[in-house]
Formats: sequence, C-alpha cells, structure tokens
Amino acid sequence: GKPLPKKDLGLMAMSYRNVYVARVAMGANKVQAVRAFNEADAYNGPSIIIAYSHCIAHGIDMSRGLEQQKRAVDSGAWILFRYNPDLIKQGKNPLKLDSKEPSIDIEEYVNNEIRFRSLKKSHPDLAAKYLAQARENVKMNYKYYKQLAELEY
Repeated sequence: GKPLPKKDLGLMAMSYRNVYVARVAMGANKVQAVRAFNEADAYNGPSIIIAYSHCIAHGIDMSRGLEQQKRAVDSGAWILFRYNPDLIKQGKNPLKLDSKEPSIDIEEYVNNEIRFRSLKKSHPDLAAKYLAQARENVKMNYKYYKQLAELEY
C-alpha cells in the first residue's frame, strides 16, 4: 500500500488527442476487449491498449485470475474505456466509458490479493487508512471519467 493515487497512463495518452487508447480486462468484458483491439487496429495512428494482467505476484489463485479482473472492474479499481480520436472529426466525444458504476466495495477486490491482506495483518491501521483512500479514489476516478465521457463535442 501507498498513500498516493496511481498514475493514470490512459489519461496521459489521451492528453495527446491523437492516440487511440483503451483500458480492457478480458475477465470483466470480453466483448469490450475485442472491440478495443479491433478499433486500435483500424485506427490510423498510434494506439495503446492497457490490459489488466493478473500475475502470480498478486498472490491469487491463478486459475481464478479472470474472476479477479472482474472484481477489479466491478469495484471501480479498473475502469474500462475506449478513446478513439477519429470520433472528434465526426463531432463526437472520443471517449466511451465501458464500465458501469462500481457495484462492489473495493475491499472485496483487494482482499483477494496477498499484497493487501499482508498489509492488513502487519499494519491494520495503515491498511484501513489506505482502504478508505482507495474508496475515495474509486469514487473520484469514476466520476471524472463519466464527466469526460459526457462532454459535448
């Protein structure tokens, strides 16, 4: 755990306004992921797809990795979106928010990973503080992406 919000590579890449950007998680939404790959391939310019990739270092049962990806998306810790600059030329908002509002508490996601559970065991007060911060970050991030996706062009 750390007290700072994560850097948002997707927002950084979108700031160039000429890069196709998507964030995907196969375990949460296969159709959205395939759509993102197809759009990135069709885009005549640089493309970046940021994919949630579970890993053994997370301390999860690897046979349940896709379920953990779904929890990440359902908790709002991993927001799915597609940003296609070609839509700007059509007068449309280039950002499509593919995630729904968080439907589970982020604790349900983080408690499945050893890195978070070990912090809870070794420093329960700090873990509680970071969890509260993570809940706020989830709310703020989703609200921010939703506002961006609703902008008129």
